[in-house]
Amino acid sequence: GVLERSREQLLRQTCEAVLLGVLHPRTAISLVLQVLSDAGSLLSCCLNAACMALLDAGLPLAALFCGVTCALQPDGTILLDPTARQEQEARAILTFAIASSNRKVLMATTKGSCSVEEMQQCLAAAQRAASTVFQFYRDSVRRRYSKC
Repeated sequence: GVLERSREQLLRQTCEAVLLGVLHPRTAISLVLQVLSDAGSLLSCCLNAACMALLDAGLPLAALFCGVTCALQPDGTILLDPTARQEQEARAILTFAIASSNRKVLMATTKGSCSVEEMQQCLAAAQRAASTVFQFYRDSVRRRYSKC
């Protein structure tokens, strides 16, 4: 459907932004993500899965990236990693792809309406949360390769 194609384009553009494809000319890279269930924050989950898959495959990346979803509640509070129910109740859903280098924003998408100030607050919260995701990446890679 349209929503899936849109999500696919966002994932593709984010991956292409960090992949160093010039090192492997005439090479096709195929990334398959299969959604088994959706408990909320699906796009950020897909972004994180894509980054971990590229990392595990040993592909050269300019930087790692992670996805962080923020839900802006009607009272103005910001929820990170919202559930599906929290997303339905939210005034706006914002998802960011953040690079590990300098916490630069690679991709941003919104659903709903929010002010510029609220978007900046969500971005700041997402950039702080990215540190936790990148630490999870480090721990996962360490666990995977320390058993060899």
